[in-house]
Amino acid sequence: MARTTFEGEVPEEQIDVCPVTETQNVIAGKWKIIILWHLKETRRFGELQRLVPGVSKGILTSQLRELERDQMIHRKVYQEVPPKVEYSLTDAGKSFIPILENMGEWGRKYAMGKQKTKKTI
Repeated sequence: MARTTFEGEVPEEQIDVCPVTETQNVIAGKWKIIILWHLKETRRFGELQRLVPGVSKGILTSQLRELERDQMIHRKVYQEVPPKVEYSLTDAGKSFIPILENMGEWGRKYAMGKQKTKKTI
């Protein structure tokens, strides 16, 4: 079964050739990496919206649904009034946190290197 992405479908044989494609398909989306980072703790929708400034309610909802579909996050609905919904990482989502930490470290080093380059120019 082909996987749907923003650009269309990715054939299974492409995933077999390049496993990075699968990772890219899961985290593709402007806000998904940031959402995953903030879900190191269980959060409610409003909290996420405050933690990810600039994301619209619709886009946040969409990206949360995609992450849930890809089994990276869990959505728990409490049957109360008003409705309460919490988002948390699944085991797959938790296993991605070290990758995000490595990305953060790379980003810090990259930013420092850019600053040093600007000073020498």
